[in-house]
Amino acid sequence: MNTPSDPTPDFQAPDWSLAPEGWDWCAQDADGRWYWYRAEPVPGIGGGVWRSNSRNQRYAAAGLPNPDWFDSLRRRP
Repeated sequence: MNTPSDPTPDFQAPDWSLAPEGWDWCAQDADGRWYWYRAEPVPGIGGGVWRSNSRNQRYAAAGLPNPDWFDSLRRRP
């Protein structure tokens, strides 16, 4: 949990320098797990997760659960 003196936000995407070449999207699921994607993912039907073909999805990092997971989708800058 962050404190006022801790400038690190709870919602922080993985560093793009860690992304594999050609994996131009990342997103966080509601449980806090971040994934890299080769193709733009879509929200899962049941909510809480992003979906893409399994060959186009790769684990990126762990994070804190994010109730605003739907706003986490990022494209490589």
